[in-house]
Amino acid sequence: MKINKIDHICIAVKDLDAARKQWEPILGKVEPDDPYVDEASKIRVARYILGDVGFELMEDLTGDGDVSKHIAARGEGIMLIGLNVDSAADSVAELKEKGYPIIPDPKYGDLRPFRDCEYAFVHPKAVNGVLLELIDDTWESAE
Repeated sequence: MKINKIDHICIAVKDLDAARKQWEPILGKVEPDDPYVDEASKIRVARYILGDVGFELMEDLTGDGDVSKHIAARGEGIMLIGLNVDSAADSVAELKEKGYPIIPDPKYGDLRPFRDCEYAFVHPKAVNGVLLELIDDTWESAE
C-alpha cells in the first residue's frame, strides 16, 4: 500500500466554537479553510489546511455519535489520523488480506463516501489504539 501523505489529523472537542478560539491564534487562522457538517457521521468540523495536511476540530452534533463516545472514553484530543492513498478500495483489500480489521459502516460497508472520494477506518485495536483512516481524496495543499 502506497501512502501519499498524512491527509488530516482530527481533534475531538466538546465545543467547536470554544476550540476554534483556542486553536486559531496558534494556527495563524481567523476562520476554518473548510468548515462543514457531516450529518451521516453526526459531526460539525472546522478544517484548517496547513501546507499539505488538514487539521480538523470535530464536534458531535447529537451527543451520541462517535466523537462523543471518544470523548467519554478518552477525553478531548486526537481522535484519528487520516492517510492519503491512491485508492481506498485497493488499500482496504490489501490490509484485509494482511489481517487488519476494517470498521464497516452500517449503510455503506467498508468504504464510505465523502465528497468525490472514499474512505475507510482501520480498527484502533490493530494499530496501537489509533483510529486510522484511509482516504483517496485529491484535495490540493494551501500553498
